[in-house]
Amino acid sequence: MVKSLNKHIDNLLSLNHLFDAESLKRKSFIVDTISKMKLSKSVKIIEYSDALLFNSAYPSDKNLLQKVENELARITSFLKQNRKTTSDFYVNSSLPYTNSISYFTHDFTRWLFTHPFCRISINKFENSTLELNDVLKFTLPNLERSQTTIGYSNEELFDHFSIKKDDRLGFLLNELSRFDNQPYVKDYFYGSIGIYINLVPLNLNFSKIYNKLKFTPTFYHGEILKYFDHSELLNQKIEFYPLSVAKKLELVLVIKNSMALTDRETDPITYMDENSLRYIELERGISVAIYGMIPERQMPLESYVGYTLFKNGYPAAYGGAWVFGNRANFGINIFESFRGGESGYIMCQLLRVFKQVFTISYFEVEAYQYGLDNPDGIKTGAFWFYYRYGFRPIDKKLFKIANSESIKIKKNKNYRTNKATLLKFTESNIALKFSNGTPTSVYDITQKVMFMIKQKFKGNQLLAEQSCVNDFLSKVGVKKEVNENSALKDIALWAESYSVTDKEKLKILYEMSNIKSKDLYAYHALNLLYFKS
Repeated sequence: MVKSLNKHIDNLLSLNHLFDAESLKRKSFIVDTISKMKLSKSVKIIEYSDALLFNSAYPSDKNLLQKVENELARITSFLKQNRKTTSDFYVNSSLPYTNSISYFTHDFTRWLFTHPFCRISINKFENSTLELNDVLKFTLPNLERSQTTIGYSNEELFDHFSIKKDDRLGFLLNELSRFDNQPYVKDYFYGSIGIYINLVPLNLNFSKIYNKLKFTPTFYHGEILKYFDHSELLNQKIEFYPLSVAKKLELVLVIKNSMALTDRETDPITYMDENSLRYIELERGISVAIYGMIPERQMPLESYVGYTLFKNGYPAAYGGAWVFGNRANFGINIFESFRGGESGYIMCQLLRVFKQVFTISYFEVEAYQYGLDNPDGIKTGAFWFYYRYGFRPIDKKLFKIANSESIKIKKNKNYRTNKATLLKFTESNIALKFSNGTPTSVYDITQKVMFMIKQKFKGNQLLAEQSCVNDFLSKVGVKKEVNENSALKDIALWAESYSVTDKEKLKILYEMSNIKSKDLYAYHALNLLYFKS
């Protein structure tokens, strides 16, 4: 029976991404057949779940979707009934009623600690570079600080303070919260003690099967869209979708769950500024959420804007864009369960969103995305995936090589670029341009600032910062501010290194320094205005 079940699952996997009439008929028949078979503890259940998830995100019709949902519910029931014997067997599978062991930052772990659908606790301390004594001596009250000098092990220290096992994670989270006003110090200490946590679901909602938006309409697929006019798509107008309070709460929960359930973490999700959250509904069951970060975690000058792309309500892709003026460095990751679908279309929809929301005329992709220290990128020829949609090497020599290879591919459908050439392409980033020239990058400004500090201030960073802020405020006609924010310091250094004297430009830069921590979109509008003026 098990062999027969596994064979049917393999057959379904071989048809999963095919949408011709015969394949759809066979898919439906296979799901019907499996639905009559008894489930058993096997790694194939994970593969079967992923195949069903793909068909939930890319359903061909209502009938197949209903069969898929019924099977997902049956798997859930099986896992719940056999939780004692299956929860650890399927560890980190993110299936319903199965446990996970993960490592996250302090802020994300603290969010998980209050999660309505799971319970967390310490699993182990691993790859630690500091003992608890080394950390707690900076956090404990003065009267208790001496206890960290006795030489207790981590376990002995907990016992000494009478902290029960179930309370230990909460204790450490609270202690490290004392550094909330020094977030990078907190990151260092928390990361140094290497806390891995157990995640135990309280119900079926904390699973990749049920982590989806419930308010999105369902789109049925007659095909997987591989060929389309990407230039036309990028220029199709988009509109923000208004979110009620309830929908916004649901959206944030699904976005953050998508990280917790896949053992991932990104800064824009962990440190999301929910006031910056925007949601756009697009075609073919695709919707996109974009969001910036809280002031304490923002990057200098540029805006790191995260996104989650949904396919029929399921988080299918995530990543971000580092936005500055008319340019953006762009990165994309598609969750494993949803690979093999409309990847090119998904990427172009994301480019469309960022192009229109932030008026981007230049996208750049780092070489890792298509092979640098990334064997899968070389193996799959990911470079040509980006090339198809207009990305070209920034390096002129590699540009010519890519053009030559492209001609060979068009002439001979069986031609394949060799591994050595694909690796050579990773010596340069690639860019998608909608206008002539290359917009100024934060890297360009940083280089100018470093040279200016070296030449004018003999490398004295503190003196440079103080002097440039005072000079900048004097030029703007503003009195010295009591609480200087980091944006003001960064922008003052920028203005000095470029010898900005134009009053209108100085005024815009000053307004940028005030608004950066408050409004992502207003800051970007001023950024565009500065480069346009």
